[in-house]
Amino acid sequence: MRYRKLGDTGLSVSEIGFGTIPILSGDAPVLPEYYSPDTETAVSIMRDAFDMGCNLYDTAIPAEYGDAEYKLGRFAAGVPREEIIIADKARKYTGEEMRGAVLRSCGNLKTDPDIYFVHQVDEKNADTVFSPNGALEALCLLKREGVIRFVGIASHYYSVLERAANDARVDVLQAPGNILECGVLNRLEENGLMRRKGFILNKVYAAGLLTQAFSPGELISGILHYSISSALIGIGTFEQATAAMAIEYPPCDIPFQEALDVLGRRCDVIACDRCQRCVCSYHHEIHSVLRYFNYFRLGKEAWAMEKLAMHVFGLRRHCMRCRERSCVSSCPRSLPIPALIGMICLEADKWRADRKGQPLGRDDGSI
Repeated sequence: MRYRKLGDTGLSVSEIGFGTIPILSGDAPVLPEYYSPDTETAVSIMRDAFDMGCNLYDTAIPAEYGDAEYKLGRFAAGVPREEIIIADKARKYTGEEMRGAVLRSCGNLKTDPDIYFVHQVDEKNADTVFSPNGALEALCLLKREGVIRFVGIASHYYSVLERAANDARVDVLQAPGNILECGVLNRLEENGLMRRKGFILNKVYAAGLLTQAFSPGELISGILHYSISSALIGIGTFEQATAAMAIEYPPCDIPFQEALDVLGRRCDVIACDRCQRCVCSYHHEIHSVLRYFNYFRLGKEAWAMEKLAMHVFGLRRHCMRCRERSCVSSCPRSLPIPALIGMICLEADKWRADRKGQPLGRDDGSI
């Protein structure tokens, strides 16, 4: 296992971190029903990763990660606490809510987390998070009180990550990225923003979807050339821990087109790397709709269609009326976005018709 600096925190983190979603059990929206190990097994899997050199363990509050926080606490009690780094998070955006979440996490873990993230900050709640009474300021106060050591912002959005990278209160960033969804990573790298803070990358396997076409080693190597501190891998079995951590994978820049070509042997995916440069006059998140559709094509049918039903039909109505086509002119790949939205709607309509009006379900696992 290699180690990298976590920004200016003074910490060194294992190049591969342990994502705890797959070890959870319980009624959580992200529940991967095909793992759900009991506590003793989950602790043993985390210990196995620790023995291979992993020192970064990432979790979240029970409302989001079920009992993973409790299981991680049991693991932490059985190893030298100073030898591991615990990253925790909560989707709480006001200061009062965030303070309560952190104190509950301390109780669940039976130790204080090292890093605490405001989770899934987006363009709608960012002003609340960054405000004087927001979650970020609450974390700073908890840091000054010695409850946590470092403050983090976790987001899927380039605009939020850019804002956080330029905010002196933020110590660590967390964001998704992989060899298919690499657009935001490339923008952060090009602009030097990834090097301003510690940077933890998640969704390296795209919720396991990319492992259908690539080996874990290829997926890990394919992101290690970025200026990240650690790549989180969701691990639910001993075999997954070994596949991610037993080998020091060499950094390798896999071109986006090469990733598309490999995936194209299995299914058609849209050539969108989710760079988030597409601009919609009606403020729709076109990049998210294209992502949901790619995940539908890659096998997360029920989850993706549930998301598409929330977004794509309203987008289609506006798309038909739009004459500006700013989304097309701002797309680096010149994707025919209006035509793609029409195609996605047709497939969504067909999928729903084939289900004969049955309510949209949820796949095992999470994106």
